[in-house]
Amino acid sequence: MAARARKLAAKPAVAKCPDCKGMGEIAETVRVGARKGRATTDQQAALCLTCWGSGEAPTD
Repeated sequence: MAARARKLAAKPAVAKCPDCKGMGEIAETVRVGARKGRATTDQQAALCLTCWGSGEAPTD
């Protein structure tokens, strides 16, 4: 007698964060200068503060 294969229950899909689109990171503009903080054309990766880098939409 052959053994039956069991199917595992799928996890429910989690909604993506609207700010970072599920990536967990956003692009921040680099600012230079002590007094004025001029914005440059360069960007750096930053942690998404809405989902804290998880990529999942926060629950209310």
